[in-house]
Amino acid sequence: MGEKVVAGVVDLSDRQRYREKLRQCLTGLGRLLDEERFDRPKNLMGLEIELNLAGPDGLPRMMNAQVLERIASRDFQTELAMFNLEVNIAPHRLGGRVLDQLAEELRTGLSYAHRKANEVDAGIVMIGILPTLTQGDLVPANLSEADRYTLLNEQIVAARGESFLLDIDGVERLTCTSESIAPEAACTSVQLHLQVTPARFAGVWNAAQAVAGVQIALGANSPFLFGRELWCESRPPLFQQSIDTRPPELAAQGVRPRTWFGERWIDSPYDLFEENLRFFPPLLSICDDEDPLKVLDGGGVPSLAELVLHNGTVYRWNRPVYGVADGVPHLRVENRVLPAGPTVVDVVANTAFYYGVVRALAEDAVPVWSRLSFEEAAANFDDACRHGIEAELRWPRPGRHGGVRRIAATALVLDELLPLAAAGLDAWGVTPADRDLYLGVIEERCRRRANGASWQAATFHRALAGGMDRNAALAATTRRYCELMHAGDPVHAWPVGLPRPALPLG
Repeated sequence: MGEKVVAGVVDLSDRQRYREKLRQCLTGLGRLLDEERFDRPKNLMGLEIELNLAGPDGLPRMMNAQVLERIASRDFQTELAMFNLEVNIAPHRLGGRVLDQLAEELRTGLSYAHRKANEVDAGIVMIGILPTLTQGDLVPANLSEADRYTLLNEQIVAARGESFLLDIDGVERLTCTSESIAPEAACTSVQLHLQVTPARFAGVWNAAQAVAGVQIALGANSPFLFGRELWCESRPPLFQQSIDTRPPELAAQGVRPRTWFGERWIDSPYDLFEENLRFFPPLLSICDDEDPLKVLDGGGVPSLAELVLHNGTVYRWNRPVYGVADGVPHLRVENRVLPAGPTVVDVVANTAFYYGVVRALAEDAVPVWSRLSFEEAAANFDDACRHGIEAELRWPRPGRHGGVRRIAATALVLDELLPLAAAGLDAWGVTPADRDLYLGVIEERCRRRANGASWQAATFHRALAGGMDRNAALAATTRRYCELMHAGDPVHAWPVGLPRPALPLG
């Protein structure tokens, strides 16, 4: 959705032409795969982080345009709402000191952005959902001033034809409605890209789907929305419901939501792009002048612009991405599972674990997806969102014919997945010292059963027990979170609770 989109009226002929262009693009993708035109392995990874803007009071600040003007860097861009930014880290080759390089780039960039935001009484917050957001903050008037957001909102609202219902039953229950997609802006995430060859794509995507629940259990950081304590990771249900184009009748018929875990393991990247066309009507029927099949006939590489645009409006937690760089097509798996934050160290630790474990699982002679049903992987994702670091997950027993058992997520990581992640990072050629440092953060989270969500909830409840009302406790928790986030120690080392006021001298 970073493409330049001009808002305008979309008529019936536009939709019909766009659908035909999508079919042509899919045919073109199939030809590119058959002709083995894709880039050779480069071990490239990329990273994007969505951010919040909040003031010294912990409340959201609707001023991304002013902050971006001061940052004046192409690495930082708008996101859906005025309290959102996104930072993009240039692609890196996996190997060597890449993890420390990422950490240094993130610290430098976020520190600079935070200083610039301070100039207009705001600050950068890396968190899955800002706890102090209210329904009044998430309204159309607070969407960022960009045509693509306006048009996307109009088309999703038109497709649904009625208000969006938010109904999340967690520690507490939240039920409310929205007239726009603005509540989706509450969800801020880390997006991890991995460029892969077509031959390796299915294995990497299947592995990423298999461990999505584990990622959430380790990294949950979104327990609050609109003053209610919900799931440990409330982004997935919020994301699905806030842009759900299905009225209740279509949902009851089993029509798939546009925010989607999926329903099967795949054999080819083509499977995912084909499903996106087969299951999801176009939202943004904007046609490019390119004829992708003529470009292929002439020996060129098509941009497949319509396919790329449509793909960006289907919100899989592991999304296939087609791109062209220097005239050569490539494929990426975009992992969208993790919430932002809590600290740079935590983000890089999550990154290390993901790239390591996915490589190891994708290359396993007896792959996990041959021993774990897709339905079990989807249930793991749901359970991890609800219970976070305390989740129990389904996972194959060791051995070829061991069946599936339920195991605490922390035990699964400590006993099985951390050694696999270490082996995967070794295979990428990551420096052992960096491997041990960042996987050590994951190990400590598991041993202490502590992550961003558990810290937020524990600190909030301690503030309530100390006599604060809910809003004051949420604001105080957010302010303390910001202090510790910028101090930089990993979240498992954060002291729970608010600091005691200094005693008066004398």
